[in-house]
Amino acid sequence: MLHETFVTIYHLSSSSSIFIIIKNQMAVFAQKMHTFTTIFLLLFMASLSTALLDAHYYDKTCPQAEKIILGTVYNASMHDPKVPARILRMFFHDCFIRGCDASVLLDSTPGNQAEKDGPPNISVRSFYVIDDAKTKLEMACPHTVSCADIITIAARDVVTMSGGPRWNVLKGRKDGRISKAAETINLPAPTFNVTQLIQSFAKRGLGAKDLVALSGGHTLGFSHCSSFEARLHNFSSAHDVDPSMNNEFSQKLRKKCPKPNKDHNAGEFLDSTSSTFDNDYYRRLMAGKGVFGSDQALVGDYRTRWIVEAFAKDQSLFFKEFAASMVKLGNVGVIENGEVRLKCRVVN
Repeated sequence: MLHETFVTIYHLSSSSSIFIIIKNQMAVFAQKMHTFTTIFLLLFMASLSTALLDAHYYDKTCPQAEKIILGTVYNASMHDPKVPARILRMFFHDCFIRGCDASVLLDSTPGNQAEKDGPPNISVRSFYVIDDAKTKLEMACPHTVSCADIITIAARDVVTMSGGPRWNVLKGRKDGRISKAAETINLPAPTFNVTQLIQSFAKRGLGAKDLVALSGGHTLGFSHCSSFEARLHNFSSAHDVDPSMNNEFSQKLRKKCPKPNKDHNAGEFLDSTSSTFDNDYYRRLMAGKGVFGSDQALVGDYRTRWIVEAFAKDQSLFFKEFAASMVKLGNVGVIENGEVRLKCRVVN
């Protein structure tokens, strides 16, 4: 329509100056309309995603759903202290690829290598916890609770159980039918700089504050040497060890992760209180004791340093922002035309 109007004016006007003015006005109008349309679509998509989900989604169809999931996760964590960190990581890795659709749970088939067998997910564990919860839910409320919702609720529960915040999980996700190992290349790597991290999170509709808050999930967990040993040996032509790393800390890690390293189980906890959800992770970053290069980079960049400093000083602020960012992450890629899997490892 705008192009048609422009052509008509061009033929009718005999004055080039009038043409230029009209042309400029039309260009400004077109630019404003484009901006308005873009903003409208983004707001519409955000509201649609939120509208699909509801904190009370299972109140009538499966009122005991959250209690069943909590009980399963709690019992598993009592037998294996690594479960909380693994479930939280599972949730991140699921939502970052194809959105929160439980695609990370699908097993590979002869004709397809699934996400869980992609390089970044080889070390993701504790899928059995989700399987156990699903089995119990199928007995209580057949074909009702999606595997995607189970992961999302379980992620909240492991945070709360570990001393972190609690929030209302929005529910109503459906399970996807596609899972490709090759797509795991899109997961943010522990070697990323802040620009790469910001770009990766932005693709999921998440900002710098979400990036820093969700990185705080590293307050739980452990990493093998392979994810950070590049910081310890031959880091660059000028430095053998990453200069952003605390010297005493780097020497400790070099002993744990020698080169060559024959102990494939060797590694380091991501903060000093690895079984407690707190803000120690940020305090360690301020001291140069971040394990991953991507974590330590948050302190070295003006776009994220102030947020790290704020969370290091105020744990309650971190808890508030982490909960808000978890809700936002849980809204990524919500699908309407999926299914409720009967078994989380296979499509129906």
